[in-house]
Amino acid sequence: MKSLHLLLLLLLGFGYHAKAQRKQYTIHTLAFYNFENLFDTINDPHTNDDEWTPKGAQRWTSQKYHQKLVNLSRVVAEIGTSDNTNAPTFIGCSEIENRGVLEDLIKEPKIIDKDFGIIHFDSPDKRGIDVALLYQKKYFRPTTYANIPLYVYRKETNTKIKNDKITDENNEDDIEMVSQSNRVFTRDQLLVTGFLEGEEIHIIVNHWPSRSGGEKKSSPFREAAGALNRKIIDSLQRINPKAKVITLGDLNDGPFNNSIKKAVGAKAKKEEVPALGIFNPFEEMANKGMGTIAFRDSWDIFDQIMVTQSLIQKDFHSFQFWKAGIYNKSFLIQTSGPYKGYPKRHSATEIGFSDHFPVYIYLIKESP
Repeated sequence: MKSLHLLLLLLLGFGYHAKAQRKQYTIHTLAFYNFENLFDTINDPHTNDDEWTPKGAQRWTSQKYHQKLVNLSRVVAEIGTSDNTNAPTFIGCSEIENRGVLEDLIKEPKIIDKDFGIIHFDSPDKRGIDVALLYQKKYFRPTTYANIPLYVYRKETNTKIKNDKITDENNEDDIEMVSQSNRVFTRDQLLVTGFLEGEEIHIIVNHWPSRSGGEKKSSPFREAAGALNRKIIDSLQRINPKAKVITLGDLNDGPFNNSIKKAVGAKAKKEEVPALGIFNPFEEMANKGMGTIAFRDSWDIFDQIMVTQSLIQKDFHSFQFWKAGIYNKSFLIQTSGPYKGYPKRHSATEIGFSDHFPVYIYLIKESP
């Protein structure tokens, strides 16, 4: 079949009361997942990956690497399947060492039949971790893509931002200062444009600077990332005011932080989103105490997916946002020890999944 179809029972409440009506819809899942340290076992002299080698601190063997791929492929296959039997059509991902680890991942038995394509660029991040987009080739045809660098600088000279365990405990050395320029090297923002079953959409994949050095001190870096994100969106909307843009990623800030509320200008309620504005469905989840990452028993939603106003229209004759979710099934949760209830990450005794839960949204349109 050309596309997947879902028989949805929607209660139409657009300004009037009506009976629930049965209509047939095409549905696609779009997800984001921080793969947390998806490194191969090969020592790359150009990146800081010594820890993730057979002789490194993690004793990262081929067996451990393969188990990590098995674990991640299970999650990729199941995200969003409560309302869509197919795996996500799109998966934005972060914390990957190179294209090779993604090529290994998409060959895993659980997802090899999805025939995922890969869009990836090496970033200037000191650790060598990048962002990328996986997409099912039978539904999406990319036309253009680019990695857009984030230029931010420190005021101090000859210093490095110290490790701060406010967010992830072992991936906070992602910011490196160079004395000649004071530039903070972090991940690029990946912009992909293409056609989803003949309809043009734009996707931006992000992994914003971490909270190394403390949330307040490092906030300007993420605010700059948010401003760059907004600039990309504005440029697309100048070409086409009705451009459908989806921005997603590990933002290292919650929905209420300045990088999202002010720099991006995201709104929590659809009715508050102006023309050319941005809707963030994850702010409401944060208000309910939900989270994608935990620290000291405090939850926050660093992993978010936001959409432009053009994707929250009431007319479903073209693809529109339906609803969003956090994929936090029980098998992804630590069941014992000091981190009980947290996302199940890699430990000395077990190969886990990630210290983040994945997030997803559904895009739907009425079928002819």
